[in-house]
Amino acid sequence: MENVLLWGFYFLTFYAFLPGFISRTFGFRVFKRGRAFEEIALTFDDGPDPVYTPRLLDLLRKYGAKATFFVVGAHAERHPELLRRMAEEGHDIGIHNYVHKTNWLMPPGTVKKQIARTSGIIEQATGVRPVYYRPPWGIVNLFDFANLGYLQIILWSAMFGDWRKRVGAGRLTERMLKKLRPGEVLLLHDCGRTFGADEDAPEQMLQALEVYLRRGSEQGYRFVTIGEMIAVTDKNRARERAERPPGRFKRTVTACWMAWERCFNVLFRIVDIGDGSLFHYRIRPYRGGELALNDGAVIRPNDKIVELHFDNAKLKALLENSRSLMKVAIFLVRETEKAMPALARHLESMENLGEIKGLYGISMIHRGPEAFGFSVLDLPRGAFRFFTTRYLRLLIRVLHPHGGMLLKDKNAQFYPRVMAMSMAEFLRRYGSAAGRPETAGALETAAAGARSADEALPAEGAPSAVLSGGKTLQQ
Repeated sequence: MENVLLWGFYFLTFYAFLPGFISRTFGFRVFKRGRAFEEIALTFDDGPDPVYTPRLLDLLRKYGAKATFFVVGAHAERHPELLRRMAEEGHDIGIHNYVHKTNWLMPPGTVKKQIARTSGIIEQATGVRPVYYRPPWGIVNLFDFANLGYLQIILWSAMFGDWRKRVGAGRLTERMLKKLRPGEVLLLHDCGRTFGADEDAPEQMLQALEVYLRRGSEQGYRFVTIGEMIAVTDKNRARERAERPPGRFKRTVTACWMAWERCFNVLFRIVDIGDGSLFHYRIRPYRGGELALNDGAVIRPNDKIVELHFDNAKLKALLENSRSLMKVAIFLVRETEKAMPALARHLESMENLGEIKGLYGISMIHRGPEAFGFSVLDLPRGAFRFFTTRYLRLLIRVLHPHGGMLLKDKNAQFYPRVMAMSMAEFLRRYGSAAGRPETAGALETAAAGARSADEALPAEGAPSAVLSGGKTLQQ
């Protein structure tokens, strides 16, 4: 007998108690509280009830509130018209088993049948298949996590004992008002016809809820469905991750990288033209295939070129202090418009200017450079493109505080392209003898390109269109 009791204890521990403890304590595979600034989620269990649920719907409509109803299938089967009204008025409907019986006392197969039957009742009445499930008393068993993967299990952050009449409307109101704060998921009951509840207890719930809704509306809170609360929570968590400062390891890597930048500039004689210009450069023979430019000029192997480099320290400071891709893109467009004439003045002072065939750089910028006279060309496939792509992706990780998240975005096309311009075109546009009328609209045109790039990326994403190869690999 002792062994039977011991094995029974082990079974209950792993089948019921432990999964319930983990889900409630750590939120494993369940949603029980939102992360919000003005949203509160109202949820109602055990209905629908032919007396109290219509009055509840009237009250929610009066305050413009939305809610989520976890219905008992046996009740819903008798009142499909209430399910239809819930759906028509913008509320979510979830499953609360076919009968109000704990999952601890049912084998997995029975739980699945209860859920499937209730799901069918809801879908037949509303045309929508439910995606949320709240087990009675919030109790899950070991197999619920595996068997219910297509459903989101919803628990709660606050409950008030509103199924008991002796609590009283006054005390219930006080309890609820203590939870008048954003992110709460409130558990209430619109039906008292379940084991352990008082049949007319929802009367007191309705009285307390009206006070709660009135106070909440006066304070600017929004009462939303679980679906909206989950969406708001996901968005706020993503924003918090994006705004979280980089850790010590990344700060160390970034500092080492910027030290390497300074060494690189010395070793390879990178010239800073001064005045805080966005561009650095060096003059060197071109190593690559022929580049046919938009103005008809051709840059050939061994032609002398001005190899452009962005000032990555300036880019790093900009990216750390800008949340909007549009803000970064417009800033870089303006900086480029200032930097090009400054670069032209610097190059015109050189005695061997006539030997230089053009300007050349490799960049992640895909839209906008054409407005400044650049030809944008594909980088030929091969080892150079392979290593350059990896270098620039590493550069994004280092320079942007959340570059790793950026590179996971499959919509953002992180691949390098060649930007090149003949020296004749460059001097015609930006040289001392040029009036540069064609650059008057360059800012607007390039900004439009930046806006197009912005539309192709997530709103919280980082600027792929602003990171350029600070160092090419053609050493």
